[in-house]
Amino acid sequence: MRNFILGFILALALAGVGYWVITTKPFGLASGGEQSQAVQKYHCPMHPTYVSDKPGSCPICGMDLVPIEPAKAPPKANQASGDHGEHQGSGSSVPGYSPVNLTPERQQLMGITFAPAEALPLEQSIRTFGRVAYDETRLHHIHTKFEGYIEKLYLNYVGQFVKMGQPVFTIYSPELYATQKEYLLALRSREQFGDLTDQKNGPKIDLVEAARQRLSLWDISDDEIARLEKTREPMRAVTIYSMASGFVTEKMAVEGLRVMPGDTLYDIVDLSSVWVMADVYEVNLPFVRVGLPAEMLLPYQPGKRFSGRVTYINPTLDEKTRTVKARIEIANPQGTLKPEMYGDVLIHGTRGSGVAVPDDAVISTGERSIVFVAKGNGLFEPREVTVGVKVRDLYEIKSGLEAGEQVVTGANFLLDSESKLKATLATGTSAGHQHGE
Repeated sequence: MRNFILGFILALALAGVGYWVITTKPFGLASGGEQSQAVQKYHCPMHPTYVSDKPGSCPICGMDLVPIEPAKAPPKANQASGDHGEHQGSGSSVPGYSPVNLTPERQQLMGITFAPAEALPLEQSIRTFGRVAYDETRLHHIHTKFEGYIEKLYLNYVGQFVKMGQPVFTIYSPELYATQKEYLLALRSREQFGDLTDQKNGPKIDLVEAARQRLSLWDISDDEIARLEKTREPMRAVTIYSMASGFVTEKMAVEGLRVMPGDTLYDIVDLSSVWVMADVYEVNLPFVRVGLPAEMLLPYQPGKRFSGRVTYINPTLDEKTRTVKARIEIANPQGTLKPEMYGDVLIHGTRGSGVAVPDDAVISTGERSIVFVAKGNGLFEPREVTVGVKVRDLYEIKSGLEAGEQVVTGANFLLDSESKLKATLATGTSAGHQHGE
């Protein structure tokens, strides 16, 4: 009986040991499923959220999938430990990006190139078109300040050139004729009776001087008044002289015309200096300011440049052309530039100095602008920057970079994909996009 009991206990012990051996794996051995999961994974370089456990092509863009190191495979969903930060653990201050380490061989294979961020004068020649116009400060009107009748014209057609002091027309005015007689009467009275003054209405008034002043206010020249004093005969018709040099652009005067005070009879424009009205697009406005040098080129005179300066910028925008008028003043001593001519305009714009990088270095995501900064030893740091104006093939960097830092200019889109993939795998956000599980 005792032997039977001992045998039964021994049988139970052996059965327990056998069950333990069968159900327990050797220490340190992974299950077949875990081993297969630790085997190679593949992803798309352009769409890093797509991950597959077998090689092939990306269903989104068709690119060949590339292998991922097993250690970089994304963790299971139940291992995410509740981390929901967009760039938690990525090691980067830019959401969705992570720093990237590349060996020199991989850098060469990807074709990565660099350029320094430099402090440069931000200058740009703005090419646009312009129209020649009159210099409005050199436009003169000829009119009379008294009623009369034109008897003779000296300027007979539009386009005629007139010099300052040249006679324009003669006019007969009964009112002017009477004033001349008053002046001569005052002169004769002073010669006979001495100074004549009017003391009835306050201070003494020299009647001779008063009559002379009246003639001067009516634009009767000193030479005409001197001739009147010499001849002692009133002039039936008085000659009106030009007050400026220029070309006749408007002519309303005809012989025999009755004119009233203020009637404009001629418009005369001095074309020794002209305005060029240039259209500046909104994108170029930051480079344009008063005082900048500018040039005009005429299509019928290739190679010849007319130099001037920007003297005014219109404060309003043309809603149809989306341009702003910039006024350029150009000397025109030979009269080559004629009003209403069109030509090309070059404005040598400047925005001062600033930090700039090649435009290839900036990746625009729509929400932010990213550059990759080479930190040395194969480390590339994604960094958000504030971009200013574009100057030729450069971008102004208003913040985010310092002069002297090296930025990636070639293959930065591949680097962008690598950085996004690394950040995605680090956060586990690609768990729901795995293929072939």
